[in-house]
Amino acid sequence: MAISTPTTPDGAPGAAPPTGPDTGAERRRRSTLLHRLDVRGAPYAFVAPFFVVFAAFSFYPLVYTSWISLHRVELSTLNLMEWVGFDNYTALWDDDRFWNALLNTITIGVLSTVPQLLMALGLAHLLNYRLRGSTFFRVAALTPYATSVGAAALVFTMLFERDFGMINWMLSLVGVDNVDWENNKWAAQTAISTIVIWRWTGYNALLYLAAMQAIPRDRYEAAAIDGASRWQQFLTVTVPGIRSTIVFTIVLSTIGATQLFGEPLIFGQGPNGITGGADNQYQTLGLLLYEEGWKNYQMGRAATVAWAMFLLLIVVFVVQRLVARAIARKG
Repeated sequence: MAISTPTTPDGAPGAAPPTGPDTGAERRRRSTLLHRLDVRGAPYAFVAPFFVVFAAFSFYPLVYTSWISLHRVELSTLNLMEWVGFDNYTALWDDDRFWNALLNTITIGVLSTVPQLLMALGLAHLLNYRLRGSTFFRVAALTPYATSVGAAALVFTMLFERDFGMINWMLSLVGVDNVDWENNKWAAQTAISTIVIWRWTGYNALLYLAAMQAIPRDRYEAAAIDGASRWQQFLTVTVPGIRSTIVFTIVLSTIGATQLFGEPLIFGQGPNGITGGADNQYQTLGLLLYEEGWKNYQMGRAATVAWAMFLLLIVVFVVQRLVARAIARKG
């Protein structure tokens, strides 16, 4: 019985010729396709986790909060919403508590941000010099930032206590009567600003220090050769060299001041902490949001306050950009 032997295309015996497409070309095409997917798709795969988390915990709450702000909805019955349109916004516009909280937020923000950044700039300038034990001082400057806001606010509340606080005891040594830090508007805002200054000055100082150390040393040498004193070097070399970092800290501090919540809440030592004192003398927008949502159970109005805070940040950002452009044009 004869057995046929498969032959190659040239007639020699061997494996049977492939009946499908060219496997070598097919493999090359697959390899090229996988390479293109790897080159073009890998960056998106790497950044995808961030966008997934952002969409779940930032974008969706932002959209949902905007939707709630257009309804009348209570905390106990979130599934029952009554459409009111922009009534919550008009009611907030006519609410004296909102304008009081907005003014308090601005004043506390100014009282805490301006001294904080100026002190941080001076501290960073000192740490920029070669000092013995400089590492210790840098770590010590960052320690308040590592302290929880609850612990810091509680300690400072005890320091500013009216009858037995250390601050009033020190003031009594120079003949100043006891200050009612909680019930006096400006005294309370000053005390709260002190907590913020203590916590954030060291953090901003280290940001300034990192920016200062990136300035080339030859600029200081050239300024010294021209006869500039250290103060003049600071104004003409250091400050322009860290301008972008200064702008960043201003924006960061402004955001923090707008969202100020923990310090005034704990400073109130009880129910007055939510309302910002008996007369709302230090109630911020963050406290007003908390009061509307978790004390009055009006989630629609609380969402409206949240969006007012968001719009305030946008206004501050636009103003900052306009000022920066005006300064750049003059420069």
